[in-house]
Amino acid sequence: MKERVFFISTWAVILILGTIMSGCAPAAAPAGEAPKLRLAVLPVLDTLPMYVAEEEGLFARNGLEVELIPVASAPERDQLIAAGQADGMMNEALSTAYINREGVGAQVVRYARAASPENALFSILASKGSTIESIEDLKGVEIGISQGTVIEYLTDRLLQAEGFSDAEIATIAVPKIDERMNLLETGSLSAAMLPEPLTTLARINGARVILDDTRHPEYSFSTITFRKPVIDQQPEAVRAFLKAIEQAVELINANPEKYEDLMVKKQVVPPPLQGKFKVPQFVTAGVPTEAQWDDMIAWALEKGLLEKPVSYASSVNASFLPGK
Repeated sequence: MKERVFFISTWAVILILGTIMSGCAPAAAPAGEAPKLRLAVLPVLDTLPMYVAEEEGLFARNGLEVELIPVASAPERDQLIAAGQADGMMNEALSTAYINREGVGAQVVRYARAASPENALFSILASKGSTIESIEDLKGVEIGISQGTVIEYLTDRLLQAEGFSDAEIATIAVPKIDERMNLLETGSLSAAMLPEPLTTLARINGARVILDDTRHPEYSFSTITFRKPVIDQQPEAVRAFLKAIEQAVELINANPEKYEDLMVKKQVVPPPLQGKFKVPQFVTAGVPTEAQWDDMIAWALEKGLLEKPVSYASSVNASFLPGK
């Protein structure tokens, strides 16, 4: 309970900052200069297309200057967005809903990654010393999660899709992912939810995947989101950014091995996985569906994380995708 109180309090601070900064519009580029966008990026695999676009000069080719701002955590990222110090971010749609609970402050403009029957984003793993061998064995077992986040949402939805009742789903809050991994590896946690590529690292160290989102990919995705003032005042810059991302995705999907070293260099894959983790296929142009958004909102309302619905129409904007 303490974690959820802190979680909501953190968002209250962000909302206050957002109110203060809501009038701060992005500065237009001087005549003759390329427009500039600043993106807050976590050290996660989902950001690889941004780094490929930077490495291959795709932003410049599309008449755009982009600064990728590394952040260590989601709260740090969200505070930069609220303060107007970043124009966009790679995030989970749930965080966009939190931003928009009192008004439209940001909009999702593209998927960043999305699970598919071939590619997992998140997995529930059992520790090597546990007796958990099947999905059924997870009933009543405490699964390490980060509370109030996409991790908890996915844990609930994946298990519910496998026929679990709410009473059969047990979780324990371990918000720091490195601590969650360590507890899983030492056997202090019997099970935990982890993202790729950390799932692969945990498997190398003896953990077993019991359930992943390839079985129910409709629930699992990340997003690219921009502040609403940026969308309103620099629409062509946002459009150019997404065009460069699409070109980067095409390069990755056509020759994934080429970018294995870049993944490690940009710290989106841990060094121990160099040569052991294959670059996945990335999702092409698209945005979350209304059904995906509404399901996530329904879950957040059930959990008391939102007091009222946040609309899909105000929070997801597909008009900047290439070809739109």
